[in-house]
Amino acid sequence: MTRSKILLPLGALALAGIIALGVIYLIEPGGRNLEGGQASGPLADYSVGEMKGFVSFPKLEAPDPVSFRNAAGEELGLDAFKGKVVLLNLWATWCGPCRHEMPALDRLQADLGGADFEVVALSLDKGGMEGPKAFYEEVGLTHLALYQDPSARAGVTLGAFGLPLTMLLDKEGRVVGRLVGAAEWDSPDAKALIGAVLERE
Repeated sequence: MTRSKILLPLGALALAGIIALGVIYLIEPGGRNLEGGQASGPLADYSVGEMKGFVSFPKLEAPDPVSFRNAAGEELGLDAFKGKVVLLNLWATWCGPCRHEMPALDRLQADLGGADFEVVALSLDKGGMEGPKAFYEEVGLTHLALYQDPSARAGVTLGAFGLPLTMLLDKEGRVVGRLVGAAEWDSPDAKALIGAVLERE
């Protein structure tokens, strides 16, 4: 058997493994640290209860640039939100856990959203804004703004090996930590975590 014939099935097996792993992460609910260990960052004490899957980063850095569109079709990036603490949530309408946690994100925006804080729910759905918009209307989301990356490149750039992925950014646009999987983002645990970042700014 030639080397190319051997490598072909091995490559197919590797791809199948990656897909299977992706499915696990896509369906995994919140509450577990899916990134392989708790980081000892400054917010580690807040990784409890509903936020026990939150990984706090000891070194704060800005994420690689991403671009997406708002409901008006205007292109923007995360720099547009500098000056605010941002909860960036990557989601899609085909992701069950994403759909489950979106009402909590909407309530969080209603409770804390303003000059100092914003939930940026970024849809990675392909095919335009129609799907996410219809989902907002179906579920009754009224406080979250619509943002979409139809190319889904933001997911790759930000290292989303599964959805939902939620990243907490400080007012300088640096990632203070992230959580893979769904969570109740309007819970007291989540608000305490966000409040700790707001108090530091």
